[in-house]
Amino acid sequence: YLEKAAAPFEVFDRRAKRQQRDRAASRVADSRDVDYLRDEVAARVADRLLDIKRRYHTVVELGAGCGHLAKAVDDDMMDRLIMCEMSPQMLHRDEGTQYGVEVERRVMDEEMPQFEEASLDAVVSSLSMHWVNDLPGMLIQVRRALVPDGVFIGAMLGGDSLFELRSSLLLADTERDGGVAARVSPLTDTRDVGSLLNRAGFTLPTVDIDSIVVNYPSMLHLISDINAMGEGNAVAQRLPFIKRDTLLAASAIYKGEQPASPHVPARNLGN
Repeated sequence: YLEKAAAPFEVFDRRAKRQQRDRAASRVADSRDVDYLRDEVAARVADRLLDIKRRYHTVVELGAGCGHLAKAVDDDMMDRLIMCEMSPQMLHRDEGTQYGVEVERRVMDEEMPQFEEASLDAVVSSLSMHWVNDLPGMLIQVRRALVPDGVFIGAMLGGDSLFELRSSLLLADTERDGGVAARVSPLTDTRDVGSLLNRAGFTLPTVDIDSIVVNYPSMLHLISDINAMGEGNAVAQRLPFIKRDTLLAASAIYKGEQPASPHVPARNLGN
């Protein structure tokens, strides 16, 4: 009982998430077609690194995916980038690609980063922290791994991301089944992020909100891209399927939403 009570509350099924990422990355052509969102967010994270007037020896990226940040940095910014990703398929999808910086790949769960204390100049995370169960614990481990005056920059989905999709599924579930199911991941609220950083021991926390709007012809096109990204539902208490009539009802509701696009704020966290 005590061991169970001490364990972090499990919101997300990490094993299912790794399988989703492996499966998505194994379909290489489809996976590359949906790199647009991660590439855009990674470019913005790289810009945040450039805002800090220093050159880094080693930068660690948690939840590196297929190497999106590596596309946006070069050896003028750092000597080496260590890409950490829990999905081997995703980590090695583009292994033959040449980048403008030395790259090292490590299979590692970003929920439990494993680095020596005070050993890293900078840690970044681009669109992976929204699947972490113990976010405070992860941030504490990151802060311990940083040298004094080290930098952490992260971007995560939060707040009203995918609001149209979430509300459409909620209304369809209520209409067809008389209840609400966990169809879309719960996301961190902006007001909580600063508190989490303070709790982890970061001394100069900064929280920005960037809005990225992507237009889709229909909800089914959106869901197809989400699955191709490996970003499908991984809530631990999720239902194994959605009924056809519920899905069609949600699609009709989504089509009537204005604007018919997912609203994706990316949360950028500083040291």
